[in-house]
Amino acid sequence: MNNSLTVQLACHAMATRFEFVLCGSDEVALRAAGEEAIREIRRIESKFSFYNPTSVISKLNARAGYESVRTDPETFHFIQQASLLSKETNSTFDPTIAPLMRAWGLIRNSDTPPDHKKIEEAKNLTGMSRVILDESDGSVRYETPGMQIDPGSLGKGYALDQVALLLKELGVEHALVHGGTSSVVAWGKPPGEHNEWKVAVELPEVVSLFKKEFQKTPTRVFALDNQSLSVSAIWGKTAEDNGKTVGHVIDPRSGKPVESALLAACITDNATTADAYSTAMLVMHSEAAAFADEKQAITDYYIVLANGEILSSNSYISNYH
Repeated sequence: MNNSLTVQLACHAMATRFEFVLCGSDEVALRAAGEEAIREIRRIESKFSFYNPTSVISKLNARAGYESVRTDPETFHFIQQASLLSKETNSTFDPTIAPLMRAWGLIRNSDTPPDHKKIEEAKNLTGMSRVILDESDGSVRYETPGMQIDPGSLGKGYALDQVALLLKELGVEHALVHGGTSSVVAWGKPPGEHNEWKVAVELPEVVSLFKKEFQKTPTRVFALDNQSLSVSAIWGKTAEDNGKTVGHVIDPRSGKPVESALLAACITDNATTADAYSTAMLVMHSEAAAFADEKQAITDYYIVLANGEILSSNSYISNYH
């Protein structure tokens, strides 16, 4: 298939920048397909936004702690998928940690310092196993009022999966789409002679906030062939706790920010699963390699621990010092 023409589009959604690289022989058709994909991302954002009080998820969060709430099939399937992924990762991936994020001052647009009393209280408001799903009527209920589901940890991956389906239906056979560079889906072939899409993952300078100066910053290049890549890392939103900078990824088991790992990346066959797995692997830190090696769905991974050790499916590099 001729993929000599490249059309690039972008949009801002889910507090990040989505970019599309679409390849083919018909520029008009590619651009039209890209515009449809942008509309799909905005639809999903409107529906699943944790921060929009009129979204389906916000309305569910307001009621499900008090009563069973019937949802539409897409929402029920999304939450069911999140529940299954939480079980697969032994709850190291948990989309109900919003109360903990809030107590740590890590919710978007929050400048509130960590409140350790509220952190202890928030531990009782988390746990995906406490989200009750009833397939008979598509209803959702939370065991305790105050529990919330924040789709943010899966939202970009889910949006990319839906966009990939849409673009393929519209005849786009070669493409790479990413959300904020941390969630990527690619299929077909890139322009030129390459058979695979190449994506580089590196440690930015911001990691010096969490650790001593780096002597060397390694770059890991992943090859994507009809696959998805997700990267989870501790940087981004931060908080100050007793003079120490902590990142925005919470370990649901301890209720504390992750400190033993800096970055985790993995490749699977869909972006939703990759998002959940990379988050879980960051939380697992030194145990993540064993998890990844056992998962057939993970075809490649790369984990940077805070002690300088790098865990990789192909022993790409052993230490970044």
